[in-house]
This record gives sequence, structure tokens and C-alpha cells, in this order.
Amino acid sequence: MTDPVPGQPMLAVRHRWLVMIGVMGAVVMQILDTTIANVALPHMQTSLGATGDTVTWVLTSYIIASAIAIPATGWLSDRLGSRNLFLWAVGAFVIASMLCGTAVSLEEMVLFRILQGIAGAFISPLSQTAMLDISAPERQNKAMSIWAMGVMVGPIMGPVLGGWLTESYNWRWVFYVNAPVGALTFAILWFLLPSRPKAVRAFDMTGFALISIAVASFQLMLDRGQQRDWFSSPEIIIEAMISAATAWMGIIHLATAKKPLFDRNLFKDRNLVVSMFFMVVIGMSTMAPMSLLPPMLQQLYGYPVVDTGMLMAPRGVGVLFTMWFSGQMMGKIDTRLLIAAGLVLYSVSLWLMSGWSLDMDYWPIVISGFIQGLGMGFAFMPLNSLAFGTLGHAYRTEGASLLNLMRSIGQSAGISVMAVLLARNVQTAHSDLAGHITRTAIPTLDLGALDRFGSLSDTVFVMADAMINKQAAMIAYIDDFRLMAWVAILVIPLVLLLRKPKGKVEAVIAE
Repeated sequence: MTDPVPGQPMLAVRHRWLVMIGVMGAVVMQILDTTIANVALPHMQTSLGATGDTVTWVLTSYIIASAIAIPATGWLSDRLGSRNLFLWAVGAFVIASMLCGTAVSLEEMVLFRILQGIAGAFISPLSQTAMLDISAPERQNKAMSIWAMGVMVGPIMGPVLGGWLTESYNWRWVFYVNAPVGALTFAILWFLLPSRPKAVRAFDMTGFALISIAVASFQLMLDRGQQRDWFSSPEIIIEAMISAATAWMGIIHLATAKKPLFDRNLFKDRNLVVSMFFMVVIGMSTMAPMSLLPPMLQQLYGYPVVDTGMLMAPRGVGVLFTMWFSGQMMGKIDTRLLIAAGLVLYSVSLWLMSGWSLDMDYWPIVISGFIQGLGMGFAFMPLNSLAFGTLGHAYRTEGASLLNLMRSIGQSAGISVMAVLLARNVQTAHSDLAGHITRTAIPTLDLGALDRFGSLSDTVFVMADAMINKQAAMIAYIDDFRLMAWVAILVIPLVLLLRKPKGKVEAVIAE
């Protein structure tokens, strides 16, 4: 491949904006499915005859299959052609979605979700590469801002759309909704999407197997850890040991193999390596609040599913605004300042959330959500642009697959860690609060006098315990938010490790 000429994209394409719409349709469809099924799980459990523990495999199977398949994206793209692989991924994703909607047992659902996860794994890195390839160098920042909007807004809107479809129709429409979007997307890409040249190279089966086993074991440990009481369970210990051992062997193999799965030149690019670390942090800090908020708003504040989704929507508004704004500013100011500003705004929003109380109205939720969206937009899009700003275009697909893999790992780790801390903090806070419910602490409370009410006295104690549980849960959520705020603050200095790309590239030019 020759280096792209200023003003010319690497791959010539007719109707560039129409191709971008098709690419973004695939991205939004795939990203939505990472969260859209969450709110429908209770309905699936009844329909599929599953238990509370086993129905979570609907989510786990998708995540694990996607994580295993992502590392093979670069090789498959070279072997089959980026266009062919993209079309196959979109088509297979739509077919698997339809099959998920027709599933009548948990076993069928898990099988179809695995197929959906494998197909969906290729969509994010291929879409990111396609957006860069069909854009001239001076337009690539704008292309990345559009791509990042879909990636960040998708998980936010997933619960809203999933809740509405489940309540208005049934849970099967959570999957059927992909059919019209996927069909239109497939048609656009079939007629207009160009392809990178094919390249025949050996497949590093050993490296792929080691990375796949390491990632799958790690994801399985995270997804099942809370159910199995973590390292009190032999299963979790075995999964952790397998993950650590295969990850270490995979690193050694990639460093020494003649033809490794990932070209070692990728890891010589400092921006890509630092961005991979940031993707883990961003994945943890963005998905954890979005996984904590729906149950918090429904259980502690009593909001219904649809209202919960609407209260999370201001994040999407904030993301859209700052991604547009940062796209305009890239090339005019130091991009690292935008990333740092995003992390500051993000930490401010989490700090505001750590001041919530049970008697507040919805405005603090809306305001902090909007600020959080601003921070997410400022940090995510410029980071993606910097990651590819110093990376050779021949490495884009493999670089994109690594970034998406790190983001996926960060999301799973963030959700699991915050869930563990939440559960343990609830227990600790409950114990502390219950210890203060005494005759001495509350002189007007005559605990002994409750006996004269007979069986009703048990009801009083149950109500008191429910109030303590509610307050303990609120304290636990606040502790989680405060911890995430500190994480966002502490990683800000690492922005200095990123390098500015050589040459000044304007973010937007006249179309």
C-alpha cells in the first residue's frame, strides 16, 4: 500500500457520506447489543425456563465469544479482504440476531449469542479502519469523532431502547430490531464499500490460542466471580491461574515468534501502547457507572425502566456535543489537553454523584449525567485519533482490534470490580448503621415496648431493616462513585506520555 496523499483517502470511494452511514449503522447495531439485552433478562429467564444464575450466560456467552474472536481480525482481514470480512460480519450478526429472537431454550440462546458475539467482534475494528481508509488525512479527525459517537452513545441508549421494546412488545424484539438496520447497512456496504488489498500471511495459531484462552478465562472469571464468591471458589481460582499462565506464555510467544499474531512494530508505537492502557481505564470508568445506575435508580429511587433510560439519556447528549466540539478543535490545540479536560470533567461528574442522597429529585442525576457525557466525549475521540496519528496505515486493522480488545477487557473488569465493592460495602455499611439502632442512640425509641404489638412487632423490625438496607446501599453506591472519581484523576498525568503526531492536521475542511 502506498501512503495516502494529502487531500486523498487511502481508498477511493463514491458517495463517502453514504458509506459512512452504512459503516456507522453496523457500529451502532453491534454496540447496542452489548447493553440492550440487559433489561430483558428477567423476561428471558421466564420464557427460556432458566434460573437467575444460568440466564446470565445470555450476556456472558456474547462477551467471551467476542473477546476470543477480536485478535483474529487483522489476519482475517488480510486473508479474506476487509470488504468481504465486513460484509460477512454484518450479515452473520443479523442472522444470529434473528435466531436469538426465535430461541425457545437457554441452550439455543447461548449458542446463537456465541455466533452473534463472533460476528460482532469484527465490526468495531473493521468499521474504525474503514472510516480512516475512506477519509483523507485532514478529514480523519472528523471521521473518528463520528465513529466515537456511535461507540459511546450506543451503550447509553441500549437500556432505553431495550426497556421500551420489552415493555411495549416483548423481549424478542430486542434482537429483531437489528433486522431492518442490518439489512439497510448490508445493502449500502455491498454496493459501495471498497476493500483493502488482500495479503497472504501465515496464521499464528499458537499465539491466537494463548491469547484466546487468556482472555476467555479472564472474562469467565469476571462474569462468574460474584456468583461463586470469588477466590473462595476453586472454579474462580482455576480460571485466574489459567488466564495468568496463558497471558504470560502469550507475551513471551509474541515477543519471540518469527511471525507472531500481531506485528511487533505495533508495540513500538508509544501512542498506541499508551492508548491501549487508557482504553482499559476508559472501559472501566465508562461502563461501570452505566451498569450501576439502572438498578440504583429503579431500586432506591423507584423509577420505572423507561424513566431510568430517559434519566441516562443526558450522557448521550453530552457525548454528542463534546465529540463534535473536540472534532472541531483537533489540530488547533494540543489534543492531549482535550483528553485531560475530558478526564477532569469525568471525575467532577463522579464526585457530584458521590454527593447524592435518597431524598433528592432527578435534577442532580440529569446534571451529573450531562457533565459525565461531556467528559466521555472529550477523552474518547481525541484518544482514538492520537492512537492512529502516529501509526502506519498498514497497521490500522490490527491496532484497532487491540484497542477494542483492551476496551472490552476494561469494561468487563470495571463492571465486576464495582459490583464486588458494591456488595461488600453494602454489608459493611449495613453493619455500621445497624449498630447505631439502640435505645441509647435513639432515646425516644422503646424497643421493649414493641412486644405488646405481638406479631406486628416483627413488621416494625422488617421495616426498620429495609430502611437500613436502603441507606446502606446508598452509601455503597457513593463509595463506588468516589473511587471511580479518584481513578479518573490519578490517570491524568499519563496523558503526558502521548506524543503529538508530526505535522499539523486540521480537523475539518470544506466538503
